[in-house]
Amino acid sequence: MPHCPHCGQEILETASFCPACGQAAPKLPSVSQTAVRRTTRPLPLREYLKTGWELFKRYPGGFIGFTLLYFLIQIALGIIPYVGDLASLAVFMPLMMGTFIVSAKLLQGRSPQFGDFFLGFRFFFPLLLTVLVGWLLIFLTPFVVGLLAVNFVHLVGRAFLKTFVARLLIVIGALLMAIPAVYLAVSYCFAASLVVDRRLAFWPALELSRGTVNPIWFGMFGFFLLLELVNLLGVIALFVGLLVSLPVSCCALTAAYADIFGWQSDYSEGFPDNLAPAPEISAQ
Repeated sequence: MPHCPHCGQEILETASFCPACGQAAPKLPSVSQTAVRRTTRPLPLREYLKTGWELFKRYPGGFIGFTLLYFLIQIALGIIPYVGDLASLAVFMPLMMGTFIVSAKLLQGRSPQFGDFFLGFRFFFPLLLTVLVGWLLIFLTPFVVGLLAVNFVHLVGRAFLKTFVARLLIVIGALLMAIPAVYLAVSYCFAASLVVDRRLAFWPALELSRGTVNPIWFGMFGFFLLLELVNLLGVIALFVGLLVSLPVSCCALTAAYADIFGWQSDYSEGFPDNLAPAPEISAQ
């Protein structure tokens, strides 16, 4: 990982400026057209989180204001009967990708505007499909495993189920049911970012995210546990801390995306409306 020539701080290879001192970062070979920066090296989780904190500090009012607005929108939609939950699901990912766009601009050395938080709605339908298909696969896999377990129960008979071994197997089976869901939830973590940054359709984005995360899955799982701990501290701080911990977590995920995938879009000149869709890339 390169160092800032001005202050010596470690910085991401994709950063256009040092998040610590704000000076321009050394120019490195472009990775914007690289398919995937695959690597098996240990992920610099601490650097991702540190970069997320530095990005937050460059625009704290915007991040806190938008996070508060996000909570208010979700509360308002939750009050609406019948259609409120559907509307909440529909706007969830476009709003989250607004944070991705703002943090991407900051990481590339551009000062964002508050309206940039809503640019994710330009990708409303592909993001909605990404969420629906991704969540369907995540929640469908435990159902399939559970269905197989029920059939097994009918085969072995009720007498066996009363034994200690059978009850232990049921508990172990219940835990095993969650493994496919957890695997897919972590593997699909960059799918929405790929929709925005590379203009991919929902299925290529899901598959590219899964294929890229697969060799570094345990590192990303550890990263999510770290972010969960950060947000737990936000909850402990009378929930007010979530106004800081949530955007810091989103910024840290943006830093991870930039390090693992590189940029396809250049956010330094404002949001790139005129870019042609990136070619669909198959995950290996």
